[in-house]
Amino acid sequence: MAEKVLMKGNEALAEAAIMAGCKHYVGYPITPQTEIAAYMSKRMPKIEGLFLQAESEIAAINMVIGVSSSGHRAMTSSSSPGISLKSEGISYLAGCELPALIVNVQRGGPGLGGIQPSQSDYFQATKGGGHGDYKLIVLAPASVQEMVDLTFKGFDLADKYRMQSMILTDGTIGQMMEPVSLEKGILNEYDKPWATNGTRGKRERNIVNSLSLDAQELEKWNINRFEKYKVVEENEVMYEEFMMDDAEICIVAFGISSRVSKNAIMEARKQGIKVGMIRPITLWPFPKKALLKAADKVKAFISVELSMGQMIEDVELAIKCKKPVLLCNRTGGVIMTPDEVLEKIKEADKIGGNK
Repeated sequence: MAEKVLMKGNEALAEAAIMAGCKHYVGYPITPQTEIAAYMSKRMPKIEGLFLQAESEIAAINMVIGVSSSGHRAMTSSSSPGISLKSEGISYLAGCELPALIVNVQRGGPGLGGIQPSQSDYFQATKGGGHGDYKLIVLAPASVQEMVDLTFKGFDLADKYRMQSMILTDGTIGQMMEPVSLEKGILNEYDKPWATNGTRGKRERNIVNSLSLDAQELEKWNINRFEKYKVVEENEVMYEEFMMDDAEICIVAFGISSRVSKNAIMEARKQGIKVGMIRPITLWPFPKKALLKAADKVKAFISVELSMGQMIEDVELAIKCKKPVLLCNRTGGVIMTPDEVLEKIKEADKIGGNK
């Protein structure tokens, strides 16, 4: 068994990125993700890597475009307002089909909001965020260990599909400390014949570009990109089922909300209420099939989230409105308590059974 070390979520993610082969980090400080940049500033020089604090979030994401186009693993991180500034560059990465890992340690909003944890960037992450038609692979860790594991996964999926992976976490997971196993595992090597890393006189030059003035050509690019997204949706969905075997109520929650929900589920079970949870680990692709299957046996769903209600829309779409979906939420940086989730479970339990 691998030895475990006690690490803060942000720092564990940064170390995992280095272990995954990332030697190029470009970022800009913002709470509550600044520890990622601080950790990289100390570690990168020791591995002959590059740490660069850019002059702005906009500069940082555009530097990631340059690093990725040369075929190297690149990463940037920020928190909610910073990701908004990076949105144009993320769209450029998508248009150029360049792999990269982007980390968002969410804080309350909109605007500058506050520095407390939130999940209100769900729409921004899963619906694009920037201009144009594109998708991000969005990974939602619920523990410090998953901050490590999903960082490896994020880099791997980005290279595999020439896409951008986003770790969508929150201030609580980023700041908490837990024991983690830092096992490198198998690093997949992907050929990158598209990279702009010099022809060496052996091939035609490569051009990385997202601009086409020919509307027919640009349409073809978009159609081809979404054909790739279909493959991702078919093969890369990740989720956890918790006590769903006999559940009559299904909670859907991710990140810190799922941990609160598990405590509420255990208490509800003691009170004789059969409730379980489906926890999306990939927010895109979303576990639609698992939720639709659950809709055939449960009488109600509860979306538990730190927002005014964003993921609830994807839950309703996934189950095709077969069953009612209740919302249990807090926002602005406030985290719901297990008791608040339990009260919503009791409300859902009063709903009539399956027909």
